[in-house]
Amino acid sequence: MAKMEDIVSLCKRRGFIFPGSDVYGGMAGTWDFGPLGVMLKRNLMQAWWNFWVDQRDDMYGVDAAIIMNPRTWQASGHVDTFNDPLVECKECHARLRADKLVDGATESITTDEFLAAGVKCPICGKQDWSEIRKFNMMFETHVGPVNDEKSVAYLRPETAQGIFTNFKNVVDTIYPDLPFGIAQQGKAFRNEISPRDFILRDRECSQMEIEYFVRPDDWEKAFEKMRAAQHVFLEEIVGLPVEKLRDYDVPEEDRAHYSRRTVDIMFDYPNGEEELMGLAYRTDFDLKNIERESGKSMEYRDKNTGETFIPHVIEPSIGVERLFLAVLSGAYWEDGDRIVLKLSENLAPYKFCVSPLLKNKPELVAKAKEVYRQLKEKYIFVTWDDSGNIGKRYKKQDEIGTPKCVVVDFDSLEDDSVTVRDRDTTEQTRVKISEL
Repeated sequence: MAKMEDIVSLCKRRGFIFPGSDVYGGMAGTWDFGPLGVMLKRNLMQAWWNFWVDQRDDMYGVDAAIIMNPRTWQASGHVDTFNDPLVECKECHARLRADKLVDGATESITTDEFLAAGVKCPICGKQDWSEIRKFNMMFETHVGPVNDEKSVAYLRPETAQGIFTNFKNVVDTIYPDLPFGIAQQGKAFRNEISPRDFILRDRECSQMEIEYFVRPDDWEKAFEKMRAAQHVFLEEIVGLPVEKLRDYDVPEEDRAHYSRRTVDIMFDYPNGEEELMGLAYRTDFDLKNIERESGKSMEYRDKNTGETFIPHVIEPSIGVERLFLAVLSGAYWEDGDRIVLKLSENLAPYKFCVSPLLKNKPELVAKAKEVYRQLKEKYIFVTWDDSGNIGKRYKKQDEIGTPKCVVVDFDSLEDDSVTVRDRDTTEQTRVKISEL
């Protein structure tokens, strides 16, 4: 199994992910996606959208604002409940999440439980702690020219509320039949006390969420259908190893305040098992609270029966960065001194790499450029590489996950064939240029 430091090293060395603001010494909990990282991230997000939205007749997309009316977060419960247990070391004044310092602890850990565990500060090694207090993770900002209580707003901690606040807008313009879903991809912000584990827990992330609206009595059937669809997406579309995935039925005390049932799909990351994708039954919690806070009806009227009611909601959600890391760690493979990313062809940043056998032979370069243009026109995601010897090029393309390397040699000038090397098997075959 790959170690986390191996993944981090590969990401920086090959241009997948860099530390945020690296030139200034970085900023904890922030990461920048490099050229190859952007390509893989876009492929993942497009694969999700294709599977959950484009290929279905019951899904619709929205793209809501990041800064919303602050009443949104009062109604959703985030102002009162979106908290982590914060504890401070009195010796070095490090502020840490109490539940992450005690094995098996939950976010509801008490001060007595924490002190009884005899935890030493991971920074200074002392054992002198403050009381646990709740720390709200929403980033606060101000809207307008005056910074006062009336101008307070928040960066959204989830994309879900942008869906709920647009529920009636979608219903009144699209007139969808139940069940139907509204999907959104976008940035979310969480002021984590102690971001850690590379991109697993950071302060700025991208989310992909669906709110699937159903009749109250149909939620269990819809829940199980969504649960099965999640596994199809992760195992067949993304290609994650089945043995690294596990369903975890979250107990009541650990569920979010809005959830009556949650099943998390856990993934075996290099640092251990962590949540990858969640599925929550949110009941009518959000729509009822919006109705109460706004004074506007959130009822749905059935076009066929005339019946009116507030739908219940099933929510499949996933963080792009968590999926990104799962894909990298699942695809990472070492064979002696050869590192290979066995990415599925639909996700790999490049489908082909085209090279001349020797870059100082104009006739080979010209022929290789011709092949490159043909493949580029057809597949778009094609790269050119003439640096170093052919062995070094193969090594580089293996590390970034390119499935096929196409090499133009002297025989190509005679028979219009090229050598195609397979990333996973390293087998080389001669193929006619016209058949590429």
